[in-house]
Order: sequence, then C-alpha cells, then structure tokens
Amino acid sequence: MSDQNACVLGMQWGDEGKGKIIDLLSGDFDVVVRAQGGSNAGHTVVVGDEKFVLHLVPSGILRKGVACVIGNGVVVDPDQLLSELEELRGRGVDAAGRLLVSDRAQVVMPYHKALDAAKESALGDNKIGTTLRGIGPTYADKAARTGIRLCELIDPSVCRTMLQQNIPFVNKVLQDVYGADPVDPAETIDWAVHRGETLRPMTGDTVEFLHERTRSGKRILFEGAQGSLLDVDFGTYPFNTSSNSSVGGMVTGSGLPPREIGRVIGVLKTYTTRVGAGPFPTELDDETGLLLRERGGEFGATTGRPRRCGWFDVVAARFSAKINGVDELALTKLDVLAGMDPIKICVAYEINGRRTEAFPARAAALAAARPVYEEMPGWRGETAPGGRLCPEAAAYVDKLCEVTGAPARIISVGRKRSETIIA
Repeated sequence: MSDQNACVLGMQWGDEGKGKIIDLLSGDFDVVVRAQGGSNAGHTVVVGDEKFVLHLVPSGILRKGVACVIGNGVVVDPDQLLSELEELRGRGVDAAGRLLVSDRAQVVMPYHKALDAAKESALGDNKIGTTLRGIGPTYADKAARTGIRLCELIDPSVCRTMLQQNIPFVNKVLQDVYGADPVDPAETIDWAVHRGETLRPMTGDTVEFLHERTRSGKRILFEGAQGSLLDVDFGTYPFNTSSNSSVGGMVTGSGLPPREIGRVIGVLKTYTTRVGAGPFPTELDDETGLLLRERGGEFGATTGRPRRCGWFDVVAARFSAKINGVDELALTKLDVLAGMDPIKICVAYEINGRRTEAFPARAAALAAARPVYEEMPGWRGETAPGGRLCPEAAAYVDKLCEVTGAPARIISVGRKRSETIIA
C-alpha cells in the first residue's frame, strides 16, 4: 500500500464535512482527484472569511500549486463546470493549468436532466428525491453504452452522429412514457458542439497523468463525494446515488490500482443527517432535530434543501468502516452538540421485535428499525477551550472511536481551517 497517498470519503449519507477536511489536508499533497459522482455533490470550504461551494472542481483547487483531476468515474455537467470555474476566477482562484478533466468521463446532457425531472414527477409520492441534475440518467446511459464521453464531446463529428442516434429515442421516452416535452435536436447538438470546444483545452488522459505523478513520487489525495450509505451497491437502495461512493469508486473512477489509494480517512459528522427521501432510523422530528439543523447550518450545498437531522448512528458508521477499510477518522461539527445534555448514540436497531447490530440491505427493514440508544453526558460552554477538548467532549469522541473501531486523527470544532484539532 502507498504510504504517501490518502483517500477521504464520507461514512454517512453525505454532507459530513468532507470539503473542509480535504481542504485542510490538500496542502500536503501534489494532486487532488475526484473519482465519482457529479454536480449533485457539494463541498463547502471556508477560507478566512470567504465561503466556497464546489460541486465538480476538487476542493484542492483552493490550494496554490496543487493540481486537480476530475476522473473518469465522474459525470460532468459542462454548464456547471464552466460556471464554477468562472466564479472561482472572479474570486481570485485561477484553475488554468491546474485542472485536468478525464477524456473518459461521461457528459451530462440536457436530455438527462429532462429525463430526471420527468421520472421524479411521474413517481409522485414515491420519488427518490434526486437533485434533478441528470446524474442517474447519465450513469444509466453509461451502463447501457449509449453515453457520450468527453473524448466524444470534443470531436464535433462524432458527437453530432451520436446525438442524432440518441435524441429520437430519448424524445420517444419523454413523450410516450412520461408525457413530457421533447428536447430540440438542433439546440442540443449546437449546445454540445460549443461546450466541447470550450472544454477541449482542459480535457485529457487523466489515467496517464496520475500514473506519471505516481511514478515520480508525487502525493495524491482522493476526494470522495456524497457518502458510503449512498453507494449504489452498499447504500439504502434505491434511495441512493448512482455511483460507488465508497472506496471502490476511487479505484474504478481514477484508473489507479488499489495499492495506490493509501490510508483511508473516513469522515463522520458527530450526529447524523440526510437529504432527500429514504429511511433514517435516528431522525429527530422534534425541537432537537430543528436545533441541530439550525446550529449546524444543515442545508444542502447543492440544492439548499433542509437536511433531516438525528443522533449519531453506530450501526451505520460501523458498516461504513467495514466496507471501506477505514484507517482513521475525521470527526466534524462536534461544536454543534455543545449545550445538549444528554447526548444520545444509537448502538443497535430493533426490527420487528428483534435487536440487531447489522445494517440491513433492504430499505424497508431499515425504515422499520427503531434505534436502541445509549446516553452520554453533554457539555456546556466551549467544546475545545484553548484548543483542547473539554472532558465531556473528549469522552464522546473516545466513544465514537471505540464503536467504529478507528482512531480520530482530525476533530473539527468549527467551520474555519483554524478550528481543527489534529491528534
């Protein structure tokens, strides 16, 4: 295993605070690579008094001299990427020469967004709760081998031919299945050709780029998006994302072998949140849940939707630790719990009258789960006066490490880079 690389990934349903952790660590690395997901993910990073919200560009872009890669496992929305780069430029962050986008990455086309919206609308009360960014339909086309990659988008002739094949089928589905409006073929082709021209200078062979950096001894940081409980294989199916947001996605989405992943850093919020539909055993539909949302600023970085909030879930965290082989933890938002007494931790589920510590595969079983709680004393005042955890906060951190089986190396007690304890 590489002793110089590292992978940062979420261990819950996303929104664990990975952006801050990646930003904090990226100064010690030469390359930051994003390997899965799309613009449905959002990382919020606070630098000084400025807040940056990134959706496709890796968080390492905020560190001067750090190269950033959008790997082949990412689905790229050209409009979102270009808008993000323009906003960064306007705020003094120039990605020119520092960002390389994989020519094997799939492209989110306008019709993918139309399909996403039409399907969610048709599902009614049973909708998944997607971000309507076209992510699922893009991955579906990838699996069906009808998708358009960057290497095709930047070749006008090839792109035009593929769209002429795809659009009639897409429009038939939109109209006949969903009763929705069709997309305009000429507008779509014109959009694609122009976006391809704009993206061509930053598109290239990221597999070769990453292997060259590895051979020359450069340090690589893998940036996870979303969280492991949203993984298409291991998450709360079907209430999950469409890519592998666990550690395996870092391999298939970057082109580097498993031995190059390095140490795996699992990010855990010290309570639990979820956005969108799907089972959530520790959800608090009461004043405590509202307090967590308000104090934690729990609103989606991508959609602005209010996050559902609840107590820490040991069963879910332990499952994530297993499937990812987590070596160490980064715990976030510990300061949000200050003033809450007692603090509850879900240590098991009760499903149909039976206690279990196993995370179930079926969403229906998880929806039926009732949390079994243990209580710990809370604390008042500062969480980390003088840069050291107060005794109650330290005891809570020790408990989370014990139940997940990994040590905490990073503890965040605020939004700023400086509000961090390195163990």
